[in-house]
Amino acid sequence: MKTLEGGDLEAELRRRADLISKAIDELLPVSRPEGLYDAARHLLGAGGKRLRPSLLLIAGESVGCDAARLVPAAVAIELVHNFTLIHDDIMDNASLRRGKPAVHVIWGTSGAILAGDTLYSKAFEMLSMVDAPPERVLAAMDMLARTCTSICEGQWQDLEFERAESVTEKEYLEMIEKKTGVLYGASAWIGATLGGAPPEVAGGLEEFGRLTGMGFQIHDDILDLTVPEDVLGKRLGGDILEGKKTMIIIDALSKGVKLEIFGKGQASQEQLREAISALRRCGSIDYARRRAEEFVGRGKRALDVLDDSPAKKLLLELADYMIRRGY
Repeated sequence: MKTLEGGDLEAELRRRADLISKAIDELLPVSRPEGLYDAARHLLGAGGKRLRPSLLLIAGESVGCDAARLVPAAVAIELVHNFTLIHDDIMDNASLRRGKPAVHVIWGTSGAILAGDTLYSKAFEMLSMVDAPPERVLAAMDMLARTCTSICEGQWQDLEFERAESVTEKEYLEMIEKKTGVLYGASAWIGATLGGAPPEVAGGLEEFGRLTGMGFQIHDDILDLTVPEDVLGKRLGGDILEGKKTMIIIDALSKGVKLEIFGKGQASQEQLREAISALRRCGSIDYARRRAEEFVGRGKRALDVLDDSPAKKLLLELADYMIRRGY
């Protein structure tokens, strides 16, 4: 498999990311009041891999659609994703995102909320611009609206988990399915549906996106504990300090592992290193890695609804990348 460390997948994703970035500049120009649009565009201009909108484009290509027709829909997905990031950072009181100050750090909580809301509303405006039969555009808008509701439900569950004495793995999986998996699923479904796919094909692509998205989130939890801050763009071990009950933490607690700094907000580097070492020693990080691989494997099998094509091959490679990426 070619990976993002220099293979075909890297070039293909970069090409689509550049297309989406250019479209964002055209479809979401800085307008008045300038401060609002500066805040709304802050994370959009801070990089990011554009995986969700790229997935939408590739899903459309996999059913024979010209991806250029779907660019406004891809932009809509990226705006929704960035809307969730802005609000997540407010709720987590996170100071960094993609290596830059979070939106609320620069523009304040009220300004960040307005910036996020602007991206949310603009996303539906973008989706309405797609050159596709009206019934398919309406179906895509319905899917995106339901997806946004699911994301809020997942985020609420995540907040509740921080206060709960214990969380089961089943509850955690339900939460990440809503918080992360559904947007990947919607991206693939919308791309396929706007591209003219029949329901059974669009459904298979939705399952692919949702399951690989869950694997992506589990892998993200692993990266939080294993990748330095200057690479990841946010503080190492933030999930431990914030009291996040990830699959890793849930497994470790079930084994009786004690994490003195869990949920404390602050810790010395030595304390943080010891906590992460404890999670390695008990096998919880490796367990999470195996579970991520299981979800991606199931997602790849859902692509059996597609005929073989370069786009399908790219989707399979993208699935592997979701749990092998280094940041």
